[in-house]
Amino acid sequence: MKTGYQAPAGPGPARQLDVSTLRSRFPALRRAVAGRPVAYFDGPGGTQVPAEVADKVRRYLVEHNANAGWNYPSSQETSAVLAAGRSAFADLLGGRPDEIAFGANMTTITLRISRALGQSLRPGDPVVVTELDHHANVDPWKALAGERGAEIRVARMDPATGALDLEDLEEKLQGARLLAMGAASNAIGTITDVPTVAGMARAAGALVYVDAVHYAAHKLVDVRAMAADFLVISPYKIYGPHLGVLWGRREHLEALELPRVESSPDQAPERVETGTQSFEAIAGGTAAVDFLASVIPDRGDDAGDSRRDRLARTFAALHEHGDRMFRRLWTGINEVPGVRVHGSPPGQDRTPTLGFMIPGIRPAEATAALAERGVFITHGDFYATTVVRRLGYGDDGMLRAGCAAYTTAEEVDRLVDGVRELAGAGSDVRSRS
Repeated sequence: MKTGYQAPAGPGPARQLDVSTLRSRFPALRRAVAGRPVAYFDGPGGTQVPAEVADKVRRYLVEHNANAGWNYPSSQETSAVLAAGRSAFADLLGGRPDEIAFGANMTTITLRISRALGQSLRPGDPVVVTELDHHANVDPWKALAGERGAEIRVARMDPATGALDLEDLEEKLQGARLLAMGAASNAIGTITDVPTVAGMARAAGALVYVDAVHYAAHKLVDVRAMAADFLVISPYKIYGPHLGVLWGRREHLEALELPRVESSPDQAPERVETGTQSFEAIAGGTAAVDFLASVIPDRGDDAGDSRRDRLARTFAALHEHGDRMFRRLWTGINEVPGVRVHGSPPGQDRTPTLGFMIPGIRPAEATAALAERGVFITHGDFYATTVVRRLGYGDDGMLRAGCAAYTTAEEVDRLVDGVRELAGAGSDVRSRS
């Protein structure tokens, strides 16, 4: 079987990303530590935002702040913000505006949808989750075992490759009612072939719920090509504010057995949402999509292209840039004696996210020491608890560095140099912590 999903290519060959110009749009990149600009490798946990995103959030709050649905200007403007948000994320995901719903974050949305889908489960109905996933797409479904008597089956990952064991998954899918899976691992960058796996699930009669939070920062999502039934992302991983976005096939959104108050809407997609939304975050999320669509300037022959077309060009460039930065990172880290790295090497379909460990230094101590050098990376289990355990680590977790649109070769080299210094001075680092 194939091991990596390739999103549909954008029009024409990838154009070069102008990283210097792009970086000028991010105010956070002006921050310095010890006289050196901060190198942000924490994107898998949340990217920095361009100025236009922050400005959209501020402008909504000071110029349009209201609730939606009433007959006065600021309320009508808020309704327009909501409609624009549905349209923007439909373009980003390849769906329709009436299939887009908003929530606080991916975890909250998944908890709500899992409870709704759980209403149709009978005791013993199989639900499949995987060892490779963020636990926000594992534990809500596992809870259905106690609540509805569902049989929870866990598909294995292969620690040596960081990939799902597709033969084990196919076996676990027999008779399943639902598969909850990730499109890419937020811990080690593995990309799963969603169309192939979704096809396996459909053949077994199962619905498919896809966590594309990490994937959507690096690849252009196409919900139709992926053959998903539900898919969720977090705009704060794609240069936007804290927000959760759900895409669902309209017929499924209409059929969900959702708890609701009497006066709330009962048509899709509004029926999936609870209470007043964060309209300022939706405004900022829309600006993040428009930012992505603007990264590769139009040429004369494509000036009339759709936002989806422009997004395709951007993501082709982001993939090329991320691949170059990751090759440099992978090569450099692997040259440091004793450092242990995880996931597939460059050249395979993956995100530019590296999980690794420096021998003799606790991850929290390593991140603190790197931060003193102006290099920000993350440590722990990243809510991908099973992945980290299967790789042989305990409660301290491991280290993670992710390349983003604004990452430069100089920053990668600074990270590698910092890791090399720490690997050669482990006892000194521990004594200072």
